Amino acid sequence: MAQGKQTPRQKMINLMYLVFIAMLAMQIDQEIIRSYNDTNQTLTDTRGLVEQKNDKIFKKTLEAKAANTPDTYAKPLADYQSLEAKTNDLVSFIDGLKSTLKKESGYDDKVNVDENFTALNNTEPASNLFFKGSETAPSKNATDLKAKVAALKSYITQSFGSSPEMKPVIDRANKTLVTEFEKGVTRNGKNWLQYKFYGQPLIAALSNLEVIQSEARNLQSDVLMTMLQEKVDADIKFDAYQAIVSAPTIVLQGEAATGKVSIGNYSSNVPGLSMPGLTVTNGQGSRGLDTGSLGDKSFSGTISFKDVNGKEIPLNYSHTYKVIAGAQELKAQKGAIVTADKMNVLYRGLPNPISGSILGADMSGISLSAAGASVSGSGGKWTVTPGAGSTVKLTISGKDPKGGTISQAFDFRIKNVPPPVGQIQGSYVVSMPSSSIPNQKVSVVMPDFDFPVSFVVNSFMFKVPGKAGMLVNGNSLSSVGNLTKNLRNGDVAYVFNINATATGLGNQALKQIPPVVINVQ
Repeated sequence: MAQGKQTPRQKMINLMYLVFIAMLAMQIDQEIIRSYNDTNQTLTDTRGLVEQKNDKIFKKTLEAKAANTPDTYAKPLADYQSLEAKTNDLVSFIDGLKSTLKKESGYDDKVNVDENFTALNNTEPASNLFFKGSETAPSKNATDLKAKVAALKSYITQSFGSSPEMKPVIDRANKTLVTEFEKGVTRNGKNWLQYKFYGQPLIAALSNLEVIQSEARNLQSDVLMTMLQEKVDADIKFDAYQAIVSAPTIVLQGEAATGKVSIGNYSSNVPGLSMPGLTVTNGQGSRGLDTGSLGDKSFSGTISFKDVNGKEIPLNYSHTYKVIAGAQELKAQKGAIVTADKMNVLYRGLPNPISGSILGADMSGISLSAAGASVSGSGGKWTVTPGAGSTVKLTISGKDPKGGTISQAFDFRIKNVPPPVGQIQGSYVVSMPSSSIPNQKVSVVMPDFDFPVSFVVNSFMFKVPGKAGMLVNGNSLSSVGNLTKNLRNGDVAYVFNINATATGLGNQALKQIPPVVINVQ
């Protein structure tokens, strides 16, 4: 300030400067605390997404594979369950430390960050929790934390070190699960524990603990996905095995008819496929049916294939059909047939194509009715749009060749349309370099649905670790380059809250579309 004797006016000006500088410093502190708090919340939210992905998608997939092919997946599942237990132990222990820190600082979860400013800026709770009075004397909480982090890293490196596919996971564990700086290295003259917690505000200590929890969950996720990817090429993608027969149930005497057999879910390339007595083409076996005489007939046999361990799996198949008289004899017979053009079910709210006929009757004179559903069409071709309920009864009526009335009812099941799924490159879980993400497009499909349905993606949310989600309009990821440029191997990005418009589903509202997971490699 001014030199020499100061006037009262000058002293007042000097005092005002000091007050102004103090107020400015206080405002800067508040902005730093607010920014720290937002970052910590983002880390917590991202960890929650990773935990949901691990438990609801990948773990259930691994459990299903272990149930179907235990020789291949039983050990990976057991290894993962041990890893999950150790990770849960570390995360739960840190949650306890966080609760203690908040309680000791007077932090209130029910108020906003401005009202918690004093608590978030308090440096005493972290120092008291992790040190015993002196910066050089770690507390039991500190040694327990370091021991649990070291135990998790040791389990990962020892359990998965022999697998070449797990090398990126082990490298990441060695890099992120650390509780000491490199030998001879300090930060501002402090070791790792002092640097992270001694004299640190509550919000900094909470953030440092959240980073450890997030890294533990991400490593758990990396191990789980690698276990699934490691054997995907050797695993036939069937949840259950069944021989599927496709053949008519009624055939005309002397006319050609064919029965087909395949393994469902249908695959065109099954290892060790054997179909004795059948002609095999593109994974399907076929054989001409016996139609030389009237009466009940059967079409049966045994097919087999080899699983991922070379074990032969036999599957029996059996189909019965009836041979009836040819066209001339048919005119004097009564009977009705109704078939669904799109499988043996009707989809709720959609106009399902239905074909029907009455043996020997004039096709132009037959009709179809259905209680609880709307029917349109004529001449043996109709569309049926069912409403509520689980079944619908279709009744076909007409005149036989002698003028008699024929009316016969058929029961059909009603199913809801399957839920749509989001995809990138044809999959809901993809792996790619971060530089490739902006080149991708998000699509929506209904897998294994026979009706002509198309989707237009209107918008979606895009999320990367440590940053807020971004709303993207349209279906292109070209605008997320700034969010992806700093991603590293092992990070996970998400496309969620996908909003799409469907064509071909009438007025039906779309169910929530699941997120797409992008693994950065």
